[in-house]
Amino acid sequence: MTRRVTQMDVARRAGVSRATVSNVITNRSGGNVPITEETRRRVLEAVEELGYQPHAAARTLRSGLTHTIGLLVPDAGNPHFWGVVRGVEAVTREHGYQLVLAFTALEPERERESLRALAQQRMDGLILLLTYPGRLAHELAALRLQGGAIVTFGGVLAGKDAVVQCYGQGSAQLMAHLLGLGHRRIGFIHGVARRALGAERLLVYRRALRSAGLPAEDDLVVHCGPTLEDGLAGALRLLDLTPRPTAIVGVNDLMAMGALQAAAQRGLSVPRDLSVAGFDDIDLAPYLVPPLTTVRAGSEEIGRQAARLLFQRIQDPGLPIQRIDMPAHLVIRGSTGPCPP
Repeated sequence: MTRRVTQMDVARRAGVSRATVSNVITNRSGGNVPITEETRRRVLEAVEELGYQPHAAARTLRSGLTHTIGLLVPDAGNPHFWGVVRGVEAVTREHGYQLVLAFTALEPERERESLRALAQQRMDGLILLLTYPGRLAHELAALRLQGGAIVTFGGVLAGKDAVVQCYGQGSAQLMAHLLGLGHRRIGFIHGVARRALGAERLLVYRRALRSAGLPAEDDLVVHCGPTLEDGLAGALRLLDLTPRPTAIVGVNDLMAMGALQAAAQRGLSVPRDLSVAGFDDIDLAPYLVPPLTTVRAGSEEIGRQAARLLFQRIQDPGLPIQRIDMPAHLVIRGSTGPCPP
């Protein structure tokens, strides 16, 4: 019979103490002696090499149900994410649970710290909407080892349940709509660069231009911050181009609202002089002037689906891994019109 790999075996392979191995696996900081990234890397590499798995029975004995779940959200200033929160909270309340929120302000280091902080607390499950999953390899590996109920948006954690926001179809519909209206210079406000959120939308934008025989010009894509003010600044940069774009797409509705303000500042009429569109269909979108053309993601339903997956996993840990795809679709309103002559 093959001997079970223990934390002591991992400690010997990594050249650290057993306590350090335990701290890394449970995402604890190490108390008075902080765990360096190099130490964390060595421990997780040893775990992979030896095939260590935490003892399920011991883990169950250590943690009874707390009737608390955690939700990691990128941006407290974006109404789309508050829609997700509302959906998660509604299902959480139905199950008699409490919800703990952590916001990361779209900052990589804050996302890492928040993820570690949630992992250290005794919760029955986590829902993770990550912005920079590629920078969190060690933290995500440790979470996977811990076991427990986890749902991610985008399927960024192998072996865990996921809800995937499929913006591809809606993005293609939006680009076909604008190209069909005769627009050939279409600007794109991407918001924060080098992040997972929004990457699919930008990819489809470039692909649609190439399919139409148009160049995907770098100066037509603006990277900026996540706020309304950033969207305004990004749109003004696009409107300073010669020739300027006749349509601007925001990676979300906040960026598009910034573009509406930029058009007003430059004396441009929307949609007569400039078409504007966004993504997410936040609650304000139909009430803007003009009402905003956007790609509806159904943020509250996305949150509900993620929470339902999580509670299914809490109630039956042996279920097969599940993935729910949530397609987005175009909603045409008054902010887009024919390309001006």
